[in-house]
Amino acid sequence: MVELLVLGVVGVAGVAMYNSLVKLGTQAEAAWADIDVQLKRRHDLIPNLVETVKGYASHERQTLEAVTAARSSAMSAQGPAAKAQAEGMLAGALKSLFALSEAYPDLQAAGGFRDLQETLTGLEDHIQQARRYYNAVVRDYNTKLQQVPTNLIAKAFNFVEREFFEIPDAEKAVPQVKFGDDKPSLP
Repeated sequence: MVELLVLGVVGVAGVAMYNSLVKLGTQAEAAWADIDVQLKRRHDLIPNLVETVKGYASHERQTLEAVTAARSSAMSAQGPAAKAQAEGMLAGALKSLFALSEAYPDLQAAGGFRDLQETLTGLEDHIQQARRYYNAVVRDYNTKLQQVPTNLIAKAFNFVEREFFEIPDAEKAVPQVKFGDDKPSLP
């Protein structure tokens, strides 16, 4: 009788641990889907931004092509690590595009460009929030996978750790302002 009671308690505990892993795994999938939605919104906005800049600075073809190529790369990247790296390259290309826009006062004054720039800035905030949430869920999930006795259930049912969506090291670096010829510039 005692053995059945102990076996029942162990069984209920095992089911609870399994369910907690499933719940966290599902939350991580949903959080990743939220990141994908925000990234798609950004990817959809970029062609309009490029076309607007093209109207004012068509001879800046190299910068515009770099943004387009980075967007294509970001859209085709798979998995958190690859997507984070591609999105970092896209962010760098967009920074170049916005730096380029500084040289064209007419472009800066264009309402359409300003609206697109503000929308993109808002999207960047949403992407950061979605990334933070995803990483928090992944942290909780990966921690649960390593904790005893949940790790036994995780191994038995082939639960695997998830990747974090991390900012590439190049994006973490603090920009250095260099002064020369009376104009500040970013490296």
